[in-house]
Amino acid sequence: MSLTPSALALLSLCAWPLLLVLIMANHRAFYVFTGKMPVNGFAADGSNTPDAFGKRLVRAHANCYENLPMQAGILLFAIATQQTALTDPLAWAMLAARVLQSVVHMTSTSAAAVWLRFAAYGVQVAIALYWLGLLSGLLA
Repeated sequence: MSLTPSALALLSLCAWPLLLVLIMANHRAFYVFTGKMPVNGFAADGSNTPDAFGKRLVRAHANCYENLPMQAGILLFAIATQQTALTDPLAWAMLAARVLQSVVHMTSTSAAAVWLRFAAYGVQVAIALYWLGLLSGLLA
């Protein structure tokens, strides 16, 4: 069985937040095992993480799962209705924009980085809107 780019992008969009969870677990384990934080001392929102990376990592992860329903819903609809020919051409662009947004989110909060992160998010929203237009028949 061959998976379409849409199906592979969907799986990857689900795998990306899982990878971020693993990074977060390792990051927090470091602080626990070095005695810098108790195992039950981390705030769910990352606000008390000892370094800026940990705070940005938590936010990048949250942003992934906040947007996954939009992305996954559209891709699942395309797959279920056998219309992946409409989503396949931009499936990798959606994934790339998602990963870029997360990586920039984790690495910097400079003005340029925030603009880049916003642009990456804008690409995701634009692709989603385009796909909705195609799949609904509003765009021909």
